[in-house]
Amino acid sequence: MRTLGYLLLLVGIVGFFYCSAQMSELTPVPEGTALGDYVRTEAGRFELGRYLSLMAGFIGVLLALFPKGR
Repeated sequence: MRTLGYLLLLVGIVGFFYCSAQMSELTPVPEGTALGDYVRTEAGRFELGRYLSLMAGFIGVLLALFPKGR
């Protein structure tokens, strides 16, 4: 489990920085946009990808620190 944790942590870090770099080149999504319409824009997809990368990195940290549970 520790190896999987390190892998998820690496994927989360790389994914976060990749999505952030791509978002800097795009126009932001207007406020008040519904979530269903949010993923239809390219900037919205990269922002959601950034959040998914953060979640993957957090799960990776937990698996790396606690590989066998408590």
